Parts: sequence; C-alpha cells; structure tokens
Amino acid sequence: MSSLQEIFSPDGLLAQAIPGYRVRAQQVDMAERIASAIQNNAVFIAEAGTGTGKTFAYLIPALKSNGKVIVSTGTKTLQDQLFNKDLPMVREILKAPVKIALLKGRANYVCPYHLNRALADGRFLTREDAADARRISVFAKTTHSGDKAECIEVNENSPVWNHATSTRDNCLGQDCPDYKTCFVMQARKDAMAADLVVVNHHLFFADVMLRDEGMAELLPACNTVIFDEAHQLPEVATLFFGDTVSTAQVLDLSRDARAEGLTHARDCLQLPVAAKAMEKAARDLRLAVGVDSGRFAHGQLLEKPEFQPALQALEAEVASFAALLETQAERAEGLEKCWQRAGELAQRLGAWQNPADPGVVRWAEAFTQSLQLNLTPLDVAGIFRKQMGGHPRAWIFTSATLAVRGKFTHYCAELGLGEPDSACWHSPFDYGEQAVLYVPLGMPDPNAWNYTDSVVDAAWPAVKAANGGAFFLCTSLRAMRRTHELLKAKLEDEGLSMPLLVQGEGSKNDLLQRFRQYGNAILVGSQSFWEGVDVRGEALSLVVIDKIPFSPPDDPVLSARIEEMKKQGRNAFIEYQLPRAVINVKQGAGRLIRDEADKGVLMICDPRLISKPYGRQVWQSLPPMKRTRELSVVLEFFAQR
Repeated sequence: MSSLQEIFSPDGLLAQAIPGYRVRAQQVDMAERIASAIQNNAVFIAEAGTGTGKTFAYLIPALKSNGKVIVSTGTKTLQDQLFNKDLPMVREILKAPVKIALLKGRANYVCPYHLNRALADGRFLTREDAADARRISVFAKTTHSGDKAECIEVNENSPVWNHATSTRDNCLGQDCPDYKTCFVMQARKDAMAADLVVVNHHLFFADVMLRDEGMAELLPACNTVIFDEAHQLPEVATLFFGDTVSTAQVLDLSRDARAEGLTHARDCLQLPVAAKAMEKAARDLRLAVGVDSGRFAHGQLLEKPEFQPALQALEAEVASFAALLETQAERAEGLEKCWQRAGELAQRLGAWQNPADPGVVRWAEAFTQSLQLNLTPLDVAGIFRKQMGGHPRAWIFTSATLAVRGKFTHYCAELGLGEPDSACWHSPFDYGEQAVLYVPLGMPDPNAWNYTDSVVDAAWPAVKAANGGAFFLCTSLRAMRRTHELLKAKLEDEGLSMPLLVQGEGSKNDLLQRFRQYGNAILVGSQSFWEGVDVRGEALSLVVIDKIPFSPPDDPVLSARIEEMKKQGRNAFIEYQLPRAVINVKQGAGRLIRDEADKGVLMICDPRLISKPYGRQVWQSLPPMKRTRELSVVLEFFAQR
C-alpha cells in the first residue's frame, strides 16, 4: 500500500480521485501524527480548524493500520455521512480490502416483535399514527438493516417509533420469537466481523457502562478508538457514568405488563388493578414537583412537602408490583422480563434516595409528562481513565474545538488523560480576508432586562446589509423566542421579504434544508444550532451570538461541581466554566466560514468580551479574523462582497 506522503501528494491517489484536490500541509501532518499514535498504541489529542480535512486525516491511517478500529462520532448525522459517503470513498481510493459496519443504539432499529404486538393490540390513537405503523410494517419486510433512518416515509420523531423499537428494558433477548431475524443482533454481528465500525458517543458509553449495546465484545478486539467531535465527550460521559430512573419507565412497564397479562395471564385479576395503582403513584410523583418543567437540585425537591412521601409511595407500589409479577413470571418470557424490570426499577428508586457513592449529585428533571431522577458523578476523569486501561490500544481524540488558547489542560483534566501527545492545526482558510469579528459598541450589561432587544437592534443593520443569510445563536430558549418575535416585527414594519425560521418549527435537518434553499433567510436557534451545522456560500454570511455561552449557574450539576471545586480551594470559574464557554463560542463561530470562498461577519454582542479580563481568553481563542467595533466596517465589508 502507498505511503501517506504518496497518498496526499499533488499527484497522489487523492489528487487522482478528487476533482480540485489541493495538498494541505495541516492535513498531511495530522495524518502522520495519527498513524504514529496508532502504531505506538498511544493517546493523541488533535485540534484541527475548519477546512483541515480531518476526516480523511484520520480515516486514511485507520484503514492502513491493518487492525480493528472503532470510530465514534458526536452525532448520528456525521455517523451516517462517514458510513455512506466518506468511508466508501477512502476505501475505494486506497483499494483497501476492509469490511466496514455501522452500529447504532437499539432504538434505531425496528423490532418486529414489538411492532407486531402493537399492531395486534390496536394501540394507535390517531389516523396518522396508524398509517405510520403500517408504513413501518411494510419497511420492516423489505429492509436489510432495519435502520429507521432509511424509512424516509415516517418522521423520525413519530410517536409510533416507541412501539416499533425495543428498549434495553423490554427486549426479550434470546427468548424472543423473532430473535433469528432481529435487526439489532444482525447489526452487532456485522460489527463483530468488520475491520472498522462507526458508532456514536452515546452508544460507545452506553456499552462501556451498561455492557448492553453490542460492543461488549467489540472493544476488547479493537486496536484503535478514534473519537471525532471529541469536545462532546465530557458531557456524554457524565450522562452515562451516572444513573437515572424515570416515571416514564414505570408507565412503560405498566403498559407492557398489562399487554403480556392480557395474552398470558387473563385470570390474574389483580394485575390490571396493581398496574393502575402504580401508574397513579408515578403521576403523583410528577405532580409533586409542580406543573412547570425544569431542573431541580435535591435540596429544592426536599422543600416541596409532597415530594418525599410521593417518592416513597411509588417505590412501595413498584416493589409490590414486582412481587405480584413474580407469581406470574413462569407463564411467559414477556412476564418474566416485566418482573425483572420492576425489581430493577424498585432498586434504582431506592438507590436514588440513598446513593452509595458520595461523589454523585442528586437532581431531577421535570418534563411535561414525566419526572426523571438523576445521579450524576461530579468527576468522570477517574472512571474514564479506568475504561481506557487494560488492553493496549491507541486512543485518538479530535475536534475543531478542544483547546483553550492552544492548550488542552482543561480537556485532559476533565477526562483524566494526563499529559498525552497533542497538536493544534489552524484552519487553512484566510480569515483575515474572509471574515470580520464585530463586537458592537454601547451594549448594555448582559443581565439587563432589555438585553435581547438591544442585541436585535444592534444586529439589524448588519442583517439588512447582508440581505439575510443570518444565524442568530441564542444562549437560552427565552432569548430565542424573544429574538424571533422582535425580528418578525422588524421584517413586517419594513416590508422586507426575508424568510424567518426558528428552532422547533421542524426537524433540524428540515430547517437547514429550507435555510439553504431560500438563500436569504434568518434562522434563530439555541443550543442545537451551535454545532454540527454546515452551510456554505452566501446562504450564511452573518452569525450573531447574543452572549458568551456560560452554563446557567442554577444548573444542579454545575452548582454542585462549583461547590466541590471551591472546597478544594480551586477557582471553578477559571478552571471549569470559562474553558467550557470558550469551546462553545468556538463551536458557534465555526458555523461561519466553511470553505475557501466563504465570506462573512461573526458578531458577538456580549460587552464582557472587551470589558472583562477573561474576555481576552475568548477573544484569543477565536480564528484570526479582522476585528472591529465599528458598524461602518461591517457595512463596508458586506458592500464589497
């Protein structure tokens, strides 16, 4: 096989296969460093700015390594792009005889057993749901993979998918009558037989922690793990290294147990009565925290007089339901599974009330219909480091945003990586020519009551000069809704025809597609549009960020972390909150310039960027754009495009 230099050279394999290919020194350097880390079973951290071509920089050494490789991504979108587009292309260019596989969590695969049972029970309340169920049923008979992403006739958010897929709780495993044709099992077998497997971070951690998602055998056999979009890992690891239990799981158990009872234990008249009592206890617990959705620290929950009694009542109902199911468990696999689930739920409700580990924080999140109780570790470094031990293999972490002012100290501390080999490659784009960073003068304090109004007023001349093609990235849903309302009024007042889109109107992909097609639209979004969004050309030439995105200090996990760091005599703001905010700003800024021809303005409205000493850290971590505080410079930039 050709050497890396030959593959990446001006007349090499990539140049022969890709029209308009240009050698990028950063890409070649990154590929060589990754190849060396793979060869030496080393840990390597690589930040590569937009346009470096980091996907090829890790895929080519991975496919040349002759070992088993797991590539884990932050989003399903990138997972699908890697598997359907990038990997087949690189494999073809290298003529590499490698087998590739895509593995997702079980909720992504149709489960014929649960689908058929739901169809037989007539569980669908609306005409649309019943039609979706029939479409999924047709898809299940013709698909090879069972991956719901391929079932384009049914919206991925359709409630019917809950009835057409399995969960870790309700999967019957080898006792399932459809086990031999199970799509989840087939995907796992394919992954075991492949040389390179594409997964996502959620699946990786679900498996490492729960030994459930089919990678339990996969990881020991693998020589290299590559995390793309690795900036998301600390967040995802925190989620999975903790434990959760929710009232929704209790209601699901009740529904499944009733259905199994109707089929296999009709004579057990207590079952529907006990299921009803358990459902009532679950709903009472949700109501005990009040009608509003939100996050609550343990202390706040204890201030609600009904909470503790309601929690104990639910635990008692679940335990007695488990005892009843035990008397029926031998009658069918489904009933036995429900009995096991009830026992596990009772145990987790008890564990939440008396956590065994002092290093966890207890909190709850209330949704419209359910309440989720969470135990979250304050520090994941030790657990993650332990997972990396054992079998020697290479661990590669890469993203466009991992460093703060060129250093990885914060990232390594969060994941317990020590001081591994690392490198930072700047984007090959000419930011000085292509982009302007604009921090407007005269902005009020970000906590001022009229701050969002001031943001829209300050940004409006730039929006008009750019003729739309703007993203407004907001740090809260409230600011997002207010921004949308104000922009709508301005467009109507001035009779301008720029399409206005807002997060939540449709799926993320649908909104982005419409945004690209319009070419002069304004899109207002919050967290989910700060990253993983790629819009090239004039369709996006202005990105407005309302504030430096610090996590809300009333977040229960964050406030517990801050408290813990203070006890250790550490500065939580400088060590933890600021680096996270810097990485988030870099993500948002990364939406603007996506290729060599893009031009645009990044407008950060937050005056703290200039007025506070820590603002310099944010400022210095951004790409080397031309910087200004004058609106006239921005208007001139757009006029010259």
